Amino acid sequence: MTVLDARALGRATLARQLLLDRADMPVLDAVAHLCGLQAQEPQEPFVGLWSRLRGFAPGSLDDLVVGRQAVRTHLMRRTVHLVTAEDTLAWRARHDAMLRQRVLGVYRSDLAGIDLDELAAAGRAVLADGEPRSMAELTRALADRWPAAAPRALGEMLIAGLVPMAQMPPRGLWRTRAGVRNLPLATWLGRDPDPLTPDGSDPVGQALARRYLAAFGPAATADLRAWSGLAGLPAAIAALRPELVSFRDERGRELLDLPDAPRPAADTPAPVRFLPAFDNAILGYDDRTRLIDDAHRGLSVAGERVALVDGRVAATWTVREDTVVVTPLRRFSRAEREEVAEEGRRMAAFLSDKASERVRVESL
Repeated sequence: MTVLDARALGRATLARQLLLDRADMPVLDAVAHLCGLQAQEPQEPFVGLWSRLRGFAPGSLDDLVVGRQAVRTHLMRRTVHLVTAEDTLAWRARHDAMLRQRVLGVYRSDLAGIDLDELAAAGRAVLADGEPRSMAELTRALADRWPAAAPRALGEMLIAGLVPMAQMPPRGLWRTRAGVRNLPLATWLGRDPDPLTPDGSDPVGQALARRYLAAFGPAATADLRAWSGLAGLPAAIAALRPELVSFRDERGRELLDLPDAPRPAADTPAPVRFLPAFDNAILGYDDRTRLIDDAHRGLSVAGERVALVDGRVAATWTVREDTVVVTPLRRFSRAEREEVAEEGRRMAAFLSDKASERVRVESL
């Protein structure tokens, strides 16, 4: 069986994630191809799409959110993602049990003795008037019914676990600060999420696995589990195996992939790319060493924005006033430093609407 080293896997990831070459692709198609973008930090999807799409205009994403074609919702790993409306409705029921269990993992003692079906029904009744509500507003409306319960626990279970919700704009619009206000997906999108099939065949799991491999492969089932939060999708993977190809990584893990998906040569040149906080190109794996050294793994969960140089995380970056500031994690060659500075200037211009192209690359 062919062994793919970290560099080869990294180039495959860059190609699938639209980071090897910026794509000429409609924004909605890119959000779908990427299986959504992690979006608990509302402005970060704009950075992620700018780094992936040629000529990306922030207003085009705003139009999709306002036009109900893309939705901010809790989904993979109980994390807020920006997902197409179509995928949200197709995938949500498959994530329901995981979402509830993850909320219980944090708030089990606070929710002891509370009937979750009763809580869901009460929450739906409050929201039936079609008015978006913050978590605090929703839990205040339920306080008389569960006066001893911790409001945060009630709110998290309702919004992330029991009632499929969409976060309303203006939250998540370009350069807009707005609190989280929620509406049921059924109200916002006009219909309930698709139900699970009763026969156990798990077509949604199979679709998720195919889509994951298209955007993240080659990958192990542990990587699929780490990205989705679901328990490995064993039945779905078993059903798909006849149409997949297999590899090994340097650790000996089996990696699965779609046969015709791009797997560029390990020596394919990789341009500098600036990634947003919590980008799934890094977080979407159990073994992240294809793009980031283990010594720097903590950056990916701490909300640091990172820069890829030669296909690997080699710096962090932030914005101070009108300047993009890059902090290397290793020594750059002169050519690398110039390429980082040039991409930093483009990033500064994007973030400032061309008012500034200031960049500073710190010394190591």
